[in-house]
Formats: sequence, structure tokens, C-alpha cells
Amino acid sequence: MPHKVHVSSEIGRLRRVIVHRPDEGIARITPKMATELLFDDIVHLPHMQEEHDIFTDVLRAFLGPENVLETQKLLAEALGADEEGRQWIIDNIINFEELPSRYRTMLAQMPDDQLADVIITGYMPDEDLFLFRPIPNFIFTRDIAVTINDHVIITKAAKEARYRENFITRLIFWVHPIFKGLKKKGKLINLNHVEEFPPSRRGEVISIEGGDVMMIDRDYLLIGCSERTTAHAIQSLREVLFKKGVVKNVVQINIPFERSYMHIDTIFTQINTNHVVAYKPIVIEGLSSHVEVHRSNGVSIYYDSIYDFFKNEINPNMKFILSGNGESPYQEREQWTDGCNLVAIKPGVAITYDRNPKTEEAFKTFGYTILHATEFLARFNAGTLDPETLQNTIVTIPSDELSRARGGSHCMTCPIERD
Repeated sequence: MPHKVHVSSEIGRLRRVIVHRPDEGIARITPKMATELLFDDIVHLPHMQEEHDIFTDVLRAFLGPENVLETQKLLAEALGADEEGRQWIIDNIINFEELPSRYRTMLAQMPDDQLADVIITGYMPDEDLFLFRPIPNFIFTRDIAVTINDHVIITKAAKEARYRENFITRLIFWVHPIFKGLKKKGKLINLNHVEEFPPSRRGEVISIEGGDVMMIDRDYLLIGCSERTTAHAIQSLREVLFKKGVVKNVVQINIPFERSYMHIDTIFTQINTNHVVAYKPIVIEGLSSHVEVHRSNGVSIYYDSIYDFFKNEINPNMKFILSGNGESPYQEREQWTDGCNLVAIKPGVAITYDRNPKTEEAFKTFGYTILHATEFLARFNAGTLDPETLQNTIVTIPSDELSRARGGSHCMTCPIERD
């Protein structure tokens, strides 16, 4: 059965999405290791998994269980679909992790499901052997790849701690039956291909992470220039996209290079035709930020703020729902706990964390109902709630442990199909 891979907005009805359940590797992180692995804290894995399971149960209620795709299953299926690809990922990981060659044979003899588990968690339970370091950021599947209209960009992470995620992503998108046709049709853009995406003459590297990329409209691709995404990478990708005719406008959103604002989806996300959830100091007031709109015809236009860009280029009626209700110190606190980071299921229905009360006040002011995930699921399972009937609703998910990782519902989803 042919699969459709297509995303042309942030709010079109979500049909299929890739997620990753927090895995056993996260339970091995020490405080020192957390910093090295770009994780902000050590977490209690069972509680984190419970919270993530609630999140994915909500997604399944909206999308159907078959349309919430788990990375480990996709990897196992990819390993079993192509022997050459299987060997490629084993060789690359052995070389990257600098393991003795004897492990190559050990990994090659594993069943696909077991090999997928070892590649992700780094642990071989039968041998009580730790082969690789954890990749805790893999729960943030937004970063691994981005669907731009009918093309897919395989991203390239800025930090070495995420490189194994990249090997996994490449194999999945190269050989898995869902995505294999993209490569044949020339619709797979691989930022890791150094011949096509080399460093600049001044040595600036290619790095773009998915949290910095948004499809606001079929003709407007937004890319954040941030702590994790370089201007050289944006320019290089822009040239390829224009040459292929994928989009008409590539918008560079320049934001402060700070951990607090790691990607643009930490400071704004669109949830409805006329509504963007935003962090006022940067989005509205333009603190240390500006916007460059580059058109395929060679024209460039500049705006002093993200607010001005949206009002002038996208929708003059756009309104901004402010994290922390736009009040200090709440806006700073709730931006940090992902108050601006929502994933839209359809226009006006989105998922976010349950820990940002001032932002919830702002949602209510704009006519939204707040519905906690536990109530949503109880009513759904009892047959008294049809997700299709929900309008202007923010579903909040438990987040005591998930929020410690510094990424929200937008970060934890990689949409591959929207209406």
C-alpha cells in the first residue's frame, strides 16, 4: 500500500507522526553525563515513560494507533528490509563508537528487533554489556528529519552527542518501505552529504535541527538561525530548495544563541489559523532577533521582529497568545518549561504540558478550553468523547519528568503527513 509523505503547514490535520518512547539508556545518565549528552537533568525513567505513554495515547486517539510510528519499530523494520543497509549502519556505528571489530560480527548475528534495541539503548542485556553511550535526545523526534511539502530533509545535528540518532534516521529514511520511494524520486535531501553540503570556505559547518524548521504555509519555510542551526546551513539548503522548486520563500529567523532559546519552537508555535503561541520578549519585542525573507526570485526582505513578519507576510489577522500571559517572571518561567512549544493536531486543537498555569489563563482568554489528558483519555475510552468533535481545545499532558529534558510536545513529534 503506497504511503503519502506530505506536510505543508503546522496546523493541517495531523495524519501520521514519528515518536520515540524514552528508552533504557536514559536510566544510565549521571549528572556529569547529562551535560555532555545535552540533557538538562537526570530523570526517573518509569515515571517519564508513563508520561510519554499518556502523550502517545492521546496521539493514537486522534490519529489511530497505526499512524503513531515508533522509531525502534521503524528501525527494526528497516534493518530487516535491506541487508546492505543493515551492514551500513553496523559499520558506521562501530567506526563512530570506536569499538573493536569483533563486535561487528556479534551485532550482525542479532535478530532485527534485538539489534534495533541495542543500537538505540547501547546496552546488551544478555551480555550485561554497555556498548554505546545513551542517546537521550532521541525522544525529540522533531529534530531528526523534516517533511517539506512532498520532500524530506534528513537533518544534521550540531552536537556529537546526537550523531548516532543521525545514523538511525538515515537508515530508516533510506530503506524503510514507507520512505524508500522518496530517494528514488529525488525527494530525499540529505544534509549529511558533504559533497552537496560542504563546510563554508571559512569553516562554518552544516547543522540544522528540526526544532528550527517550520512549514507555516506551502510557500513559506521558516528556519531558525540559533545555537543549533548555522547561517551557512540555511543558505546551502535554501539554494537546493529553490533549485528543486520545493518552496518559494525561505525565512531565516535569527534568535539569540542561548540554551534557553535552543530552537525557534521554544519561543513560538502556531496552533490555529489566526493564533501563534509566543514568548513576548523575542517574538513581539524583537529582543536580539530579526527576520530575513529570501524569495526564489532573488528578492530579500527584512523585518525587525517575528511579529512583524507574521503580520506582513502570513496573516494580518494573526494574534499572539503569550506564554506566562506576557507577564514577568511568569513568561520567563513558562517559556523555560515549554509553554510556547505545542503540537497542533488540527486547527485550534493542540497538545502541551500541564505545568504552565499563566499560559493556560492566556488560552482561556482567547476562547480555548483546557482539557487534561487523563480526563480526555478516560472519556475517550468510555466512549463519551469523540476527538473529532473537539474545537478550540488545549490538551495538557503530565510533565514532571518529561519537562526536565527541555523539550515539549512539538519537540517530541516528527510529522510526516498532514492534510
